[in-house]
Amino acid sequence: MKGISHFSVGVAAAACFPGAVEAGAAGNPLYFILGGAFGLLPDTLDFKLNRFLCKHDVEVRPDPVNPDPSLIAEAVARAVNTAYETKKPYRIRLNTVRLGTDKWQRYEVFFDVGARRVVVRYGPVVDTGGTPIEGTEPRAVVQAGASVTCDIKLDYLASTFVDIFDGPLFAMRYDSQSNAVIPEFIPWHRNWSHSFVIGLVCSLAAAALFGPLAGLVGMTAFAGHILFDQLGFLGSNLWFPFTRGRTRGMKLMHSGQTRSNFATVWTCCLVIFWNLYRADPSLPPLNPVGLGFYGLVLPVAIVYLLTKWRRQKLAAG
Repeated sequence: MKGISHFSVGVAAAACFPGAVEAGAAGNPLYFILGGAFGLLPDTLDFKLNRFLCKHDVEVRPDPVNPDPSLIAEAVARAVNTAYETKKPYRIRLNTVRLGTDKWQRYEVFFDVGARRVVVRYGPVVDTGGTPIEGTEPRAVVQAGASVTCDIKLDYLASTFVDIFDGPLFAMRYDSQSNAVIPEFIPWHRNWSHSFVIGLVCSLAAAALFGPLAGLVGMTAFAGHILFDQLGFLGSNLWFPFTRGRTRGMKLMHSGQTRSNFATVWTCCLVIFWNLYRADPSLPPLNPVGLGFYGLVLPVAIVYLLTKWRRQKLAAG
């Protein structure tokens, strides 16, 4: 999920505690601030700390002038083979290809499990928002493949698009049970930082500083972040340090999906509204069923249909 979604989950978690609402009404926003902060904390640890601590064994820097997908494919295949031969993790970073201030060359890395191949395809030039720039699509398919000497076992998506900002890092890890290599996508993300145990430790620290309610708010917001992430594909290392790998997600949504993030933020806003409304007995009664339908189901359905119509229109035109 996007940062605004996790922040909304954290604030909504704080709003579920009457003590936090009473403190906010009295002019003390501490618990809502803690909720938002703990909702962002797991990803903050990853993107501000953990990503810089994760080292790589080899780095691929594609030539922006002479694009050659075979060099990328061969480097990724070599990383898979090295992990299989040594039985040790082998990390490879794939750099992006920046062509200008707001221009990036997109390429795709595809793990063809059945054929035991790594295929790399060059796509269009995109802007920083990831939108393809008209007229930059390759006139012919620009791709290359490289074979690997072992089976590949996926724990994430078969295809990864590399385009803007920093490129992804893969940790090729040998799995003894399947006798295959697992390409772990950005292994520094959703690892120890996305553990309920780490959330409990951080929440106990908040409780020691600000009181028991602060700890409850922090743990609820932290857990909410993790649980929402589990709806996606990548999953999280839920019980670090007792577990070492990420538990696979439910694959119900993608973290960058507009509709999913909108539905999350909208639902959280509705939860916040409902809890603030309940705290004021002077307000007229409100039907929760009607609020759920007109405030949640109807607007989310409208946005879903509009985005689906827009995508169909773009695909057709």
